[in-house]
Amino acid sequence: MVIVPLQAVPNQQVNANLNGQACTIQVKQTRYGVFCTLLVAGVQIIGGVLCQNLNRIVRDLYLGFSGDLMFLDTQGSAAPYYSGLGSRWLLVYLSPSDLPAGAG
Repeated sequence: MVIVPLQAVPNQQVNANLNGQACTIQVKQTRYGVFCTLLVAGVQIIGGVLCQNLNRIVRDLYLGFSGDLMFLDTQGSAAPYYSGLGSRWLLVYLSPSDLPAGAG
């Protein structure tokens, strides 16, 4: 598990190398929640997925992403909100070995 550094701002983009994958992660707060878009080497893997506590974001191997992403609430079980990104809510990368067999 690797923590992807986020700032407590409503809209941001982070570049990270995750398990050899050149990733661009966009995180956006709306009135309906926090949404995530993931690109690998400039190719969109997922777009505008609603983020929830402990709910994997990518989920499907056929999308071509090795591993998965999820938010972790360090103070409870609430869905992420931008003002606590990087402190209360951590964005974590789960490598294939962190996931159940056949899940990533």
